[in-house]
Amino acid sequence: MWIIGAIILVVVGGGLFVANQQSKQAEDAKIEQEKDATVQKEEGFMEDGKMMRDKMSGPRYIEYSKATLDQVTSNRRVLFFFASWCPTCKPADANFKENTNKIPEDLTVIRVNYNDPETDQEEKDLAKKYGITYQHTFVQIDSQGREITKWNGGQIDELLANIK
Repeated sequence: MWIIGAIILVVVGGGLFVANQQSKQAEDAKIEQEKDATVQKEEGFMEDGKMMRDKMSGPRYIEYSKATLDQVTSNRRVLFFFASWCPTCKPADANFKENTNKIPEDLTVIRVNYNDPETDQEEKDLAKKYGITYQHTFVQIDSQGREITKWNGGQIDELLANIK
């Protein structure tokens, strides 16, 4: 009799343990999804990866893609040639993300990978087109992609001082 009781106890206890583990995993997955959604929203992207547009203004600080560059032609555009290994680019990137509200509504800063493992051919071609020879370079371009001004280094204050 005690053997049957022990078996029932083991089965019930094991079932409760498995159910608890599954519940914890589901809760952890939900928390991770919410965290990812918050990060994407803060970085200006929706869950499907498409650029999110504020109804009052366009995007202000985004990562490069040909589509995003083409979509923001009505705004003033500044290309920020960034490298993940660059010791001055990382703080500038963080500064732009923290201060997107200081970027004028009619300006979009587009972060372009420069000489990174993630750099694709389009980004290399852009660097070549604008004569970029080192990272942490900014190029303001007009709606046709012509260079307006170029400067090296800086964060939000330098951006605001240099844009035309």
